[in-house]
Amino acid sequence: MYDNGKVYMGLAGEQRVYLPLSMGNRHGLIAGASGTGKTITMKGMAESFADAGVPVFLCDVKGDVAGICAPGEQSEGMEKRIDKFGVRGSFEYRGYSTAFWDIYQQGGHAVRATVSDMGPEILAQLLELTPAQEGILHITFQIADDKGLKLIDLKDLRALLNYVSEHRGEYMMTYGNITPQSVASIVRALLPLEQQGGDLFFGEPDLDVHDWMRTDEDGRGIINMLDCTKLVQNPKLYAGFMLWLMSELFETLPEEGDLSKPKLVFFFDEAHLLFADAPKILVQKIEQMVKLIRSKAVGIYFVTQSPADIPDTVLAQLSNRVQHALRAYTPAELKAVRVAAQSFRENPEFRAEDVIMELGVGEALTSFLDESGVPTIVQRTAIICPQSLMRAPEQLVRMKMMMRDGMEKYDDFVDNESAYEILAAQDSERAEAIRTAAERAEHEKAEAAAAKEREKQEAAELKRQQKLEDEERRRAQKLEDEQRRKAERAEAEALKKEEKRKEKEEERARKEVERRKAKIESQLISAGGQLLKRGLLNTLKKL
Repeated sequence: MYDNGKVYMGLAGEQRVYLPLSMGNRHGLIAGASGTGKTITMKGMAESFADAGVPVFLCDVKGDVAGICAPGEQSEGMEKRIDKFGVRGSFEYRGYSTAFWDIYQQGGHAVRATVSDMGPEILAQLLELTPAQEGILHITFQIADDKGLKLIDLKDLRALLNYVSEHRGEYMMTYGNITPQSVASIVRALLPLEQQGGDLFFGEPDLDVHDWMRTDEDGRGIINMLDCTKLVQNPKLYAGFMLWLMSELFETLPEEGDLSKPKLVFFFDEAHLLFADAPKILVQKIEQMVKLIRSKAVGIYFVTQSPADIPDTVLAQLSNRVQHALRAYTPAELKAVRVAAQSFRENPEFRAEDVIMELGVGEALTSFLDESGVPTIVQRTAIICPQSLMRAPEQLVRMKMMMRDGMEKYDDFVDNESAYEILAAQDSERAEAIRTAAERAEHEKAEAAAAKEREKQEAAELKRQQKLEDEERRRAQKLEDEQRRKAERAEAEALKKEEKRKEKEEERARKEVERRKAKIESQLISAGGQLLKRGLLNTLKKL
């Protein structure tokens, strides 16, 4: 509970145990075996921060943390605890203003980020790329910047990678060597991330982290609940989300120094899932975050079963500790208990190593920074109970809360013009140009074929006409020859007739001459004179 500038954590005997609100950004750890009360502690702290006007972010791994949006249920046990902790007048069964979020968009508003926000360094580590492949990814992002191509979702990145591979000859002298094999490997590495939900995480509208830093109308911090029931089963996407979140917080939030209360507090439940087989860069980012983000007035609390689940470099930054019971049945578990006990400032009244294994449900060893920033001695503390529901809420309650939280702007996916659309349009233009050129070539080919056919037909027609003319000339020549021969025959016949006529006339003339000669001879004979006969003969000769 929130109590006059402090988080009331519980009772150590008759003494109240507090976490000063001003120390809330010094980070913390809530650890303990399953069923020892870690979730109760986390919810109680989250409620207290919210009551103080501090926005809270919670990872709901099992689904029960979401009950913080609904009032708790009255019971005999709860009433006894209210009296035990001395909060009868101030305790109220109540739900808290909650904004539900879900990368898979089933149990809350969508959480999205753009590929550009993720950046090539983080994405390369997330995809476990080789140095050569990471270099090509950097080249791809640089080409996107130079060409003004937005990388929003995975289809943008895939389209640009294919584009870079296809045009590698144009870019090699400017950006460096680009091999199709490395590009193919990057595209292949995107598949597991996409199958785990990357196609839902990468996109627009991308989340503005300032929307996680709101208060309700009563001035209480709004609790942002990320549904992780499915997310933790997909480690690549979970790591990708965390890497993006770390980067966004560093880039977005200004330096604040020490404030009277944090601006935002994160609780990562089941933190061992976060660090198990996590990429090295994720651990480095979280280590960097817990070291530096304190100055941005952000507090981070890890909730897990054992302190050993947290890397030592991160664990060293967690100043506020709540250690619930640990069970030790093996040497390794005994060692974990010993390590957990040694992390506390010693209390001379008891031995922490022994108490850790004796703690009951709802009890914990606690040590928080005092207002001067000095760790308090470890105390055996009965943890105060939350005011909200300690189980999953009804679905209707969740839906009503989502309808009233003002975050519906993230519900609808917006597919703005980006690299994929621009490159697709260019491909379409190229395809259209190729199609147009092909059609033009086909048209020209058809025209050429038609022209050739026309020439062929014209040649055939010309040949036919020539043949007809030749035939006509032959017929005319034949007719002319026939007419000529006929004329020649007629002329020959006429000539022959003329010759016959002349022969006949000559014959008649000869006969006439002979007849005349005979007549003259007859006359001469009858005249009877030789002289006359000669004279007549001479005369005849002259004739």
